Amino acid sequence: MGAMAPQFHGEYKVRGGKLVVVDLDTVADGAGDGSRLANVSVSGDFFLEPDEALDTINAALAGLSTELPATALAAAIDAALPADVVLSGFSAHAVAVAVRRALAKATTWSDHRWDIIAPTVQPTLVNVALDELLTEEVGAGTRNPTLRFWDWQEPSVVIGSFQSVRNELDPDGVAEHGITVARRISGGGAMFMEAGNCITYSLYVPQSLVDGLTFEESYAFLDAWVMAALDSIGVTAFYVPLNDIATDQGKIGGAAQKRLANGGLLHHVTMSYDIDADKMVQVLRIGQEKLSDKGTTSAKKRVDPLRRQTGLDRADIIAAMAETFTRRYDATATALTDAELDEAARRVETKFGTRAWLDRIP
Repeated sequence: MGAMAPQFHGEYKVRGGKLVVVDLDTVADGAGDGSRLANVSVSGDFFLEPDEALDTINAALAGLSTELPATALAAAIDAALPADVVLSGFSAHAVAVAVRRALAKATTWSDHRWDIIAPTVQPTLVNVALDELLTEEVGAGTRNPTLRFWDWQEPSVVIGSFQSVRNELDPDGVAEHGITVARRISGGGAMFMEAGNCITYSLYVPQSLVDGLTFEESYAFLDAWVMAALDSIGVTAFYVPLNDIATDQGKIGGAAQKRLANGGLLHHVTMSYDIDADKMVQVLRIGQEKLSDKGTTSAKKRVDPLRRQTGLDRADIIAAMAETFTRRYDATATALTDAELDEAARRVETKFGTRAWLDRIP
């Protein structure tokens, strides 16, 4: 009779690299406190020299606590490997993420049931409130992980959680163009948004989906599907660390994240579709310091809209994104509930629509 298969199995595909697979068992800690890794077997289509280094990796993991974070697991592997070992297509960090997935400390896309919410027109302040609410729901386990496309009518600027109102906005431009100003819960920069001028979506996911990834890695990981969608319509896009999305013709969008204490993670992106750059620079104070590392002297040149790059209607681009996400992750079309809309409206009254929130950094 053959040996019994290991109890736990985890896989991690390195972005731009190889697949790492980990099979392992766990045993009770001798002190009676928790459990430890045992019978660890790392495999995959990576390259490793010399061959004996694989045994070193397995041995470095054996006996470690199952509660260790990916950083500690990777450090143990790195410490055990001789300096002349060559890892190609993977890393100690990649092995650590696969271990975390095997232990169900980390999850992958296929571990979840996904919902997708089509664009529905909401006031900008309601959209901002929904981002907080739906992230909380996913963290609490009362909503499936969800992709939601925004829609709105009023011209708006949504500033980052840590931005100063007076430093980011020109009050004369705001007044002249009737701009609604909102502050979101995530960091990052200001978003100038008129009806139909950009594409905005929010992902509400459990933090287990990005367990073991650095912040920089998590941005690209959570947007891999949209890069594939853009490629399907002839746009080759890439990430410019930390959170800009660009093509060889210029920046097309930016991402921001917020991680909540209950385990929910908000990741949202705004992409320029047909932006009025003249109006944008009248509303936003975009100084030379901010542009100094972008290789341009003009904010208008920094953003290159998708309409010009694709020639497609905004609705067609959103449809391509939704189709790609649905196909990749078997997502189900859903809608916001009346209770969610009511709660979002309440949060606008008590938080997002108040001067106290908006002016918390004047």
